[in-house]
Amino acid sequence: MNHPLLAKRITSISESATIAMSQKSRAMKAAGIDVINLSLGEPDFNTPIPVKSAAKLAIDENYSKYPPIAGYEDLKEAICKKFEKENNLLFNSSQIIVSTGAKQCIANVILSLVNEGDEVILPAPYWVSYKGLVELAGGEIVELHSDIESDFKSSATELAAAITHKTKLIIFSSPCNPSGSIYTEKELREWAEVIEKNQHIVVLSDEIYEYINFTGAHFSIGSLPTIAEQVVTVNGVAKGFAMTGWRIGYMGGPQWLMSACAKMQGQFTSGANSIAQRATLSAIIAGKELSQEMVEAFKQRKDLILKLSQKINHLKVNTPKGAFYVFPDVSYFIGKQFMGRVIESSDTLCEIILEEGHVACVGGTSFGAPNNIRISYASSEATIREAMRRIKKVLEDITSAN
Repeated sequence: MNHPLLAKRITSISESATIAMSQKSRAMKAAGIDVINLSLGEPDFNTPIPVKSAAKLAIDENYSKYPPIAGYEDLKEAICKKFEKENNLLFNSSQIIVSTGAKQCIANVILSLVNEGDEVILPAPYWVSYKGLVELAGGEIVELHSDIESDFKSSATELAAAITHKTKLIIFSSPCNPSGSIYTEKELREWAEVIEKNQHIVVLSDEIYEYINFTGAHFSIGSLPTIAEQVVTVNGVAKGFAMTGWRIGYMGGPQWLMSACAKMQGQFTSGANSIAQRATLSAIIAGKELSQEMVEAFKQRKDLILKLSQKINHLKVNTPKGAFYVFPDVSYFIGKQFMGRVIESSDTLCEIILEEGHVACVGGTSFGAPNNIRISYASSEATIREAMRRIKKVLEDITSAN
């Protein structure tokens, strides 16, 4: 859809792969095809009742004016308390920014830091929007590759080898979207030893899946005093509280950078939605207890989808420790032929699974992992069983055809 009047910055970045696959599956559904959509990272649970009640109260209390650009003061103070209690992160409220989703937090940081030609290290696999936003800022992507054998994690040695004088930013998520892997405290302390030696680098730690953690041990790299002034911690309520549509994210970081991000946000969107902020205050105060039932359901679904995946020949799956995705290695199928078509990549394989099996999942190319596909298990157990039955049938047909 390029047009000669469009700016290079928009034509040079790719569309979000997750959104593109979801749109394609919706179009097939609209045409009357029974499609199971496992492409989007969205809990299938409803927002907790106390949070919805807080939003209704906010409407009655006339929270209908422009909110402060960086967020309501009481919400920022509640976030400070949450960070201190659960993450051992010490901020004052001026170091907190509330944004229209964690994605805007990430965009604010990237656009406030990255100049043309600056290098940004992305341990792969990574969330698809990291790359697009860095490209929008004119940055150069440096990928750290990992695979299923390393549990999709990069070592401190690999990180150190990727750093140059041009490195400005490192972005990673833990629990990770798309792999579900979690960096341990030991691994992050080893990273911190590398980062401390490179004072020209900022780390963006995306912890949006913090509550969806099956290990019971979440560690924030920003809690390490040696690098605290180099780390931005991003979080939000979308995943942990099933509030994707409310569009509220938040972050804490060094004052100089948060002031810059507030300036950036002031030119783009100003303050995040007032009613959603009041609902978020209720969620933050209630804490992870509101999420326990949902997290337990995700754990059961994870166990189910792993069991079903292991019954599919040539599909290699590790055990995710958090989030709500499996990220199987499908390299066996790449290069095979099916119905006169060469399976050139995991993206092609996902297209075939959608067209023949009517299940939407996402190829790994946009995540920096071309040998993998992402399957969300944020659906009912019955839906997961049927989806995996269909995927198994398609993959068996491909195997038989070769």
